[in-house]
Amino acid sequence: MSAWSDVLLIALYLGASAGFILSLKWLSHPTTARRGVRAGELGMAAAIVGTLLQGDIVDFRWILIAVFVGSAIGAALAIFMPMTAMPQRIALSHAFGALAAALVGTAEFLLVRGDLDSFTAGVLGLEMLLGYLTVTGSLVAFGKLQGVVRDRAWVFRGQNLMNLGVLAVGLALVVALTLSPSSTELLAPLIVVALLFGVLFVIRIGGADMPTVISLLNSFAGLSGAALGFAIGNPILILAGALDGSSGFLLSMFMCRAMNRSMVNVVFGGFGASAHAPGAVEERPVRITSAEEVAMLLDTAGLVIVVPGYGMAAAQAQHKVRELSELLARRGTEVKFAIHPVAGRMPGHMNVLLAEANVPYEQLFDLDDVNPDFPRCDVAIVIGANDVVNPAARHDADGPIYGMPILDVDAARSVVVIKRSMRSGFSGIENELFYLPQTMMLFGDARQVAGDLVHEVSKLPSPVLV
Repeated sequence: MSAWSDVLLIALYLGASAGFILSLKWLSHPTTARRGVRAGELGMAAAIVGTLLQGDIVDFRWILIAVFVGSAIGAALAIFMPMTAMPQRIALSHAFGALAAALVGTAEFLLVRGDLDSFTAGVLGLEMLLGYLTVTGSLVAFGKLQGVVRDRAWVFRGQNLMNLGVLAVGLALVVALTLSPSSTELLAPLIVVALLFGVLFVIRIGGADMPTVISLLNSFAGLSGAALGFAIGNPILILAGALDGSSGFLLSMFMCRAMNRSMVNVVFGGFGASAHAPGAVEERPVRITSAEEVAMLLDTAGLVIVVPGYGMAAAQAQHKVRELSELLARRGTEVKFAIHPVAGRMPGHMNVLLAEANVPYEQLFDLDDVNPDFPRCDVAIVIGANDVVNPAARHDADGPIYGMPILDVDAARSVVVIKRSMRSGFSGIENELFYLPQTMMLFGDARQVAGDLVHEVSKLPSPVLV
């Protein structure tokens, strides 16, 4: 490459690095998230252009074909997958990214063959292990989220020991490749073991832990990319992979902290594997209400706090919920949305859905900020949330959610829970909130029920505002 090409390449890579770093910074807050997406897009475009300018491209026709095919797949995912399926789309993105890195690593190993040094061979082996396990792990996560695979944890006797044994075999193969870089016959066993471990790793994790496992898979995909960057000498791939890997791991740790659980417990605990036996559940009365009765409560409410959960996402009720909040605001009612860190099936799931429904960012409050408001809340409306509002997390030391920070919904004067049934959450335990004297159960599809509430509230006489 000429001197000016070197300068241009450095400038493009520096621009890409700045774009990735700024993207992570701006994506950390809803008001700057769009700017963060644009920064990430520009950074990736600069990185691609810089890589193509290095001059070692064999045939640009294959590059153009790949660009066209990849763009078509990405556009289809963006256009046809609804916002409520965002966790599934994220899981597929992790699978595609990890597959790309793993295939490049495999091709590098096969093309260079006996010319690899031990360090490069070891890094490529580790990269393939991380990449291929992320592929199948992400596909299993997609299946759980989409309902193709049972969403509860699959647990059996000796499972942890078997998983560790499979992982040990994979690491042993990486060590063998490091000691004997020319042993390409070890690639196939390594790929098979990595693909198998990805399935075994995720299939034992229940739906309640999906936000954590998705972040963890994101971390694995990033680390795979960073390792590949070391092996092929691409600095921007190292930086992007390191940012992706570290941010995904930190986010997983934050998710664990939000549930008051350790990473080891999430990965090996099998949370939600089984529920209490039906005969062990005490029959207790609940108060069933109607949309008309709830509308009368809302008529005199000064503060209403809405607690969205996965039920809102599954029913695609976010637009009707926004209509209800706007209708109440026009009547002089203060409306807040309480967002639990692990509500939904991915980090920020509820924020994404409510933003898509054009709910103002100023109405969204995190757990620590909104909990002090529940004692003065007139009506708390829980839409499809379960374990994150269960008071048992405070006192049931033997329960699976003990110690998990929850939203203090039970402190509100009146609580309305919108659910399809009395089915427990992923923890498998009953929700004590449902049986409190101030709680009313409004059964039905969340979108239909929210629409009924909009209809009933709109029929109320206009309030006299002083």
